[in-house]
Amino acid sequence: MKIVVKVGTSTLAHATGRFNIRRVEALCKVLSDIKNEGHDLILVSSGAIGLGVGKLNLTEKPRDMASKQAAAAIGQCELMYFYDAQFMKYNHIISQILITSMDFENQTSRQNFQNTVNRLLQFKVMPVINENDTIVTDEISVGDNDTLGAIVAKTLGADLLVILSDIDGFYTADPRIDEKARIIDSVTEITPEILTLAGSEGTRLGTGGMVTKIQAAKIAMEAGIPMVLANGKEPENLYRILDGEKVGTRFERK
Repeated sequence: MKIVVKVGTSTLAHATGRFNIRRVEALCKVLSDIKNEGHDLILVSSGAIGLGVGKLNLTEKPRDMASKQAAAAIGQCELMYFYDAQFMKYNHIISQILITSMDFENQTSRQNFQNTVNRLLQFKVMPVINENDTIVTDEISVGDNDTLGAIVAKTLGADLLVILSDIDGFYTADPRIDEKARIIDSVTEITPEILTLAGSEGTRLGTGGMVTKIQAAKIAMEAGIPMVLANGKEPENLYRILDGEKVGTRFERK
């Protein structure tokens, strides 16, 4: 099975922007074990800007483009260094791919991307993909890594997209302000009502929110790829998802 796993900044880092070491170590261990089962894994990882913010000891994500790009350049080094160290513990090799929306829109670039990833998977290497935040501008930006994860899954013909976030799934209301909110186990169509429910913002260090996750689900569902939204605080959820258990919210057309 070819699986794309997208991990958000809120899963990887503390509110300070520093690595959540215990959680990321657990995530890398679970992903390594899933690879040991024979699955092809592609990791779409946020975190470069957030980790750069932490390393620079800034109190919040910069607002100007140059500072964001500088933070990304710093954070990307730390992100890949940590991933490489963790996956090598389990004898797995990783690779880095930084990309922009233009690389998907251009037929030649898109084909090169597909060829490279497929060859890496043949080599049993796990691609770690992120938007190239050090050079990206609004004109060539995918915008968020939820959408990037869905585009990657669609482009590579994945069998499953999993988005790990800081929330247990898609709710009937915002659980942070409505104690009666409940998780919707399954979504088979992105209706206007679903879009209305998704109207929430992202975290202080991240760029996504529920809107971007629904946009990602729409892209995946239209491509015939099921998507699961689950809480990244429990990396073991990935085992349960692959075992067919009800975890978070599953978006899939019937």
